[in-house]
Amino acid sequence: MNINKVFSYQFEDKQWISKLGIGAVITFVPVLNFALSGYIVGIIRNVMQDSAEPLPNWDDLGKKLIDGLILFAAGLIYALPLIIIFLPLGMLAVSSFLSGNHNLQDMGRLVAGAGSVLLFCLSCFIIIYVLALSVVYPAILVMFARRGTFSSCFKFRELYEMITRNAGPYFTAWIVYFGAALVLGAVLGFINIIVAWIPCIGWIASFVISMASTIYLVTVYAHLFGQFSAVAGGGNQPLG
Repeated sequence: MNINKVFSYQFEDKQWISKLGIGAVITFVPVLNFALSGYIVGIIRNVMQDSAEPLPNWDDLGKKLIDGLILFAAGLIYALPLIIIFLPLGMLAVSSFLSGNHNLQDMGRLVAGAGSVLLFCLSCFIIIYVLALSVVYPAILVMFARRGTFSSCFKFRELYEMITRNAGPYFTAWIVYFGAALVLGAVLGFINIIVAWIPCIGWIASFVISMASTIYLVTVYAHLFGQFSAVAGGGNQPLG
């Protein structure tokens, strides 16, 4: 894997300003920002196919939006354990405060009474589950990039085999991305603190910096796992 390449390939594209600029704007537009996941898939596919310019154009925005919505739906299913746990507790808490029902209030106090133990257990579960999802999700993106179907996001055996058989490059990509995100986040956080002191212009500059850093990290992430997919083999052909 060419780690250095993921941080510089964007600027080798002659249209990088327009491609990244449109992506940065789309990132902050509600609903339309689902297309960003489709853009990630596009980069992964281009890197797998060794395209000279991995950054896709935005001329097929509808296709990117559909791909993003499919991945969002798959993500909701993967998040169901968290939803199942927190939705009933949240509804109970809200109902107990909004209604005069003493039974609901008693149930709310009962839940609160076990709060410390419950909170600790839920916090541990959340951390472990979210960490596991962050590890597995790139493989889901790669599988979807190869096959392009909703069902491909749930090929659990193939996802497991993809990761375990190519654990070295996979976790290298994962660690490099999160390391880059931490470093860039720290640097930009410091810059934003400084420019935020400048009224109006500083606030606009801070927002533009956030947009630019978001789309840049997206392209780093996508190229890393595009390289992984190429190393793991399979291209656009079915794995099994």
